[in-house]
Amino acid sequence: MTRISLPYHLTSQEADIPSRNIRAILSPAGHSATPPTMESQRQCVRDALDHPISSPTLETLATGKRTATVITSDHTRPVPSHITLPLLLERLRKGNPEIDIRILVATGCHRPTSPREMRSKFGEAVVEHENFIIHDCTDRTSLRHMGRLPSGGELWLNKNALDTDLLIAEGFIEPHFFAGFSGGRKSVLPGIAGRETVLANHCSAFISNPHSRAGSLDQNPIHRDMLFAAQQARLAFILNVTLHPDKSIRSAFAGHPELAHYEGCRHMREVVTVPRVQAEIVITSNGGYPLDQNLYQAVKGMTAAEACCKEGGTIIMVAGCSDGHGGEHFYRALAESASPHALLNSVLNVPQDKTPPDQWEYQILARILSRHRVILVTDMWEAQHVRALHMETASTLSEAVAMARLAAGPDAQCVVIPDGVSVIVETAPSSAKK
Repeated sequence: MTRISLPYHLTSQEADIPSRNIRAILSPAGHSATPPTMESQRQCVRDALDHPISSPTLETLATGKRTATVITSDHTRPVPSHITLPLLLERLRKGNPEIDIRILVATGCHRPTSPREMRSKFGEAVVEHENFIIHDCTDRTSLRHMGRLPSGGELWLNKNALDTDLLIAEGFIEPHFFAGFSGGRKSVLPGIAGRETVLANHCSAFISNPHSRAGSLDQNPIHRDMLFAAQQARLAFILNVTLHPDKSIRSAFAGHPELAHYEGCRHMREVVTVPRVQAEIVITSNGGYPLDQNLYQAVKGMTAAEACCKEGGTIIMVAGCSDGHGGEHFYRALAESASPHALLNSVLNVPQDKTPPDQWEYQILARILSRHRVILVTDMWEAQHVRALHMETASTLSEAVAMARLAAGPDAQCVVIPDGVSVIVETAPSSAKK
């Protein structure tokens, strides 16, 4: 027997599987057995800020500026802002002690970050003493029209990012299931964009484009729009980190908003690419909290499993979903559809300027459900809601494995991807054994 363990909310889920049935366990290379210390993580960030890529230092950029706006990620992203943000603020004030700094929380189309989530993410002292503004994509009075995206969609951005002398952003880089990678330009679009802009950028034609996949930037139409938005906002400097599975900082990249991001993406691609090994049963997770706090986010991890699951096979998704479905439009579209296949067909006929909220997420989940059986492992969300979304549910990983093996047979092979959002699955199938 082989015991597998997958992140689940703030803990983990475990199960025993016969070793002969495990075809592969796909994890990124280079995981540290010893978690880095807090000081070593800070030093990693300091080194990146000391040697920015194709850019002056933050201290130099801040000199002579009256105002600066720092875009930061919201509660749905595991950016270790309690480490990175104080170091950014320190450098800005070192270059210009009088500079007026605003911190803009990039919620995209998510709900507002709560006071409790703010304190948890940024730390009590930073929240108490800094000027935070939470982006609201629906508040047209806080937005400004900036023309049209390359795709033709209207570009609306938060005025706080535009009416500043220096715009910088912090974030993290991981594989992203349709933008190629997170980080960099994503702080602007979707981070601080109007809802109309986000919807246009996430239209069904772009989501179905074969270049809109994890690890893909070249010819990716979603990435192209995002780059344009960041350029229009005059994003001047970024600090992006990559993370270990325990969410500690692995590496840091600072400097030019495009070149530093590309360097971080190149590093990530080398580290996290895994072979495409196919099997009848694929088991994965969303890496635990905060990315598994709702089903909406958990779709991301499912796409890695989708790449390895044989047609008609079973995907077991381990995700706490403590916050439920994560989007009312997302939930209703799936719950009210006759079948995932019918929903997918209807979505593909929706024009760009008619894209409804959450369409991209239920489009991808419908694509997965139209080809695979999905069992969601959670004891934090009511089973009837899971079943309403055309999935099955189990309260433990062991129960889900038993359900999948009962249907597929005792000889069915399993692929385990402990953290589905942390890997890029190669496009070509691999015959490699574990």
